[in-house]
Amino acid sequence: MQRVDKEALDTQVKDRKIQEAAEKARNEELANEMKQNDKIMCLLEQRQKNAIRNINKAINEFQKNFQKPEARREFDLSDPQALKKDRPARLSDDDPRCTVSGLQKFMGEDLNYDQRVKFQKEQFREWSLQQQRDWKNALADQKFADDLHDKNRIEIDQKTMEQQRKEEENRRAVCAATKDFNRTQAAEVADRKKLEKYQKMKDDMDEISSLLQGDLLSENPDQAISSFGPHRVVTDRWKGMSQDQLMAIRNSQQQQVLEKLRLKEEERRRDAEWDKQSIQIARAQLILERQQQRQNRERRQALDNINAELSQEQKSKNISLKEEEYSNFPTDEYYAQFNTTSR
Repeated sequence: MQRVDKEALDTQVKDRKIQEAAEKARNEELANEMKQNDKIMCLLEQRQKNAIRNINKAINEFQKNFQKPEARREFDLSDPQALKKDRPARLSDDDPRCTVSGLQKFMGEDLNYDQRVKFQKEQFREWSLQQQRDWKNALADQKFADDLHDKNRIEIDQKTMEQQRKEEENRRAVCAATKDFNRTQAAEVADRKKLEKYQKMKDDMDEISSLLQGDLLSENPDQAISSFGPHRVVTDRWKGMSQDQLMAIRNSQQQQVLEKLRLKEEERRRDAEWDKQSIQIARAQLILERQQQRQNRERRQALDNINAELSQEQKSKNISLKEEEYSNFPTDEYYAQFNTTSR
């Protein structure tokens, strides 16, 4: 009965558990790293979305404040309220739109010059002040947007750094635990190898002692006798056959050789008989073919004679027809007797 090495099986189970624990720790580390990468990607994506939203907002604010449709140079050509804003053809006698041909205003008469210049200066000043206020407001909005963007970016960076710091601490803790675990396992493996080496040396010495004192090396012929009968032997203990057994095998081999020679001789006789019969059959076949050819030649000759006789009879018949039956040919007088009257 084969003995089961329980210690080896326990060692294999323990190694399997160690491998599974290491694999589980490695998978957990990879999963944590993937989660951290996902968080970083989400933060970066959120930062990019906020930056794009702030840029679009600033562009819209700038277009709303500094690129109004009313400020375009050609707005008067496409102004939908142009007819409502337009003045009548004439307001008074001092209307500057009056032409020379209307005799409403003459050259050199600019009675509203001072008021017009003052109004233009005031209007230009108001435009300048309004433009400055709009520019200051735009700068303030841009500064506020930049400050808000910087604040959000700083917060995101701080969160990212904090997350990375926590990850680094977790990684260090996992590495320290793994090192301690590996150190413990290495010590256990070293002790187990020493014990296995000692046990192996002991088993080898016991096996050598058993072989030296056993029947195998002593070549005891009785050890090959099987318990199932004298005609059977134990193969791993058998040291060879006796002289009687060898002589019996040689006699059997000689009988087999003689039997094989007898079978070869019988096969040779059968082959010779078959060859003789084949030659006789071929010879009979040849004689039959020659007889058939001779009969065919005789039939062909008889047929040729019959055809010659028939040809001669046909020629004789043709000659008799030409000389006797077809000899009376009609003359011109025979044909002249027809169609001689009106009927």
